[in-house]
Amino acid sequence: MNYSDKHLHIVSFNVPYPPDYGGVIDVFYKIKALHDLGIKIHLHCFNYGRDESPELAAICESVHYYPRKKFYQAIYTSVPYIVGSRQSDELLNNLTNNDYPVLFEGLHTCFYLNHPALKNKIKAVRMHNVEWDYYRSLKEAESNYLIKFYFNLESKKLKKFEDELKNADKIFAISRSDYEYLRQSYETISYVSAFHNNEAITSQPGTGDFILYQGNLSVVENNQAAMYIAKKIAEGMPYKFIIAGKNPTNALKKEIKNIKNIELIENPTFDKMAQLMRDAHINLLITFQNTGIKLKLLNSLHRGRYVVVNSKMVNNTGLETLCVNEDNPSATKRILEDLMKQPFTQAEIEKRERILGAGFSNRANALRIAKEIFNP
Repeated sequence: MNYSDKHLHIVSFNVPYPPDYGGVIDVFYKIKALHDLGIKIHLHCFNYGRDESPELAAICESVHYYPRKKFYQAIYTSVPYIVGSRQSDELLNNLTNNDYPVLFEGLHTCFYLNHPALKNKIKAVRMHNVEWDYYRSLKEAESNYLIKFYFNLESKKLKKFEDELKNADKIFAISRSDYEYLRQSYETISYVSAFHNNEAITSQPGTGDFILYQGNLSVVENNQAAMYIAKKIAEGMPYKFIIAGKNPTNALKKEIKNIKNIELIENPTFDKMAQLMRDAHINLLITFQNTGIKLKLLNSLHRGRYVVVNSKMVNNTGLETLCVNEDNPSATKRILEDLMKQPFTQAEIEKRERILGAGFSNRANALRIAKEIFNP
């Protein structure tokens, strides 16, 4: 079908450029893929800490920016802060100026999902996580009691607010686990895997001389994973480890300082991170939250050599056969030692091409979203 006469509002929780962390990566490459189908995108972004973007203007029919409300401006008795802080009268007015359908990115942006002014519109929601479960996991990983209290309260509010999804005509889950959970309550659910910035498999056969862990190190779960790798896996091994990512915590810096075979690379550029993933012999990915699908996993499989994970990183993703999966740290050490002696082969690359090409194509996923929104 030709979609060149179709218009779509997309409401994003943040400015999706540069696409440098999980959620905005999915948003940006989704916009790009829908644009490539000919769909005219009217993008609405809540702006906090990011600049307006000419790159977005180049692929959107229009781009609107709204300030996210401060904490004291968005305290509601029942509405979660991540939702209540993303409301704007100007946004509502812009959404009601025409009859174009609306795609809300994340539960975060669904403040107006049940608004009477949008009653006759096609409304879709892209779920990036089961948010209440994600915040519960953040609570369990946090040591600061005040922040732990906030995460717990937000989790309870999000679980209640999730019921608003009954007002959506379409729901797109980002992972199979989320799909299985949401389909118990919502018939309009579909599984559409994560959008990403990989057009092809660029993994190189051969060998590298280090093991990489990467992520936004200011995020609780990534800091927890990096600390685990440093203490339980890397220390004492005869191989170099690199931990790379945004804004590492002081606690992580202190821990790594005492371990001679770990190098910390703070705030690498996009190109530097891509180089690290490509040059590493092993991309080691650990998570303690079985939520969503990790875009770092997709990136590592498209760009890197061997990928070693724990079960929560890969379970129910469809990517299990492309990774080496182990939860026990002692067994993980043995696996790393074995793989460091084995060159990465062309056969492994061809296996990735078959599996990733079948289920994780941006164009195929964009076509599915377009079909479900414009041909319900």
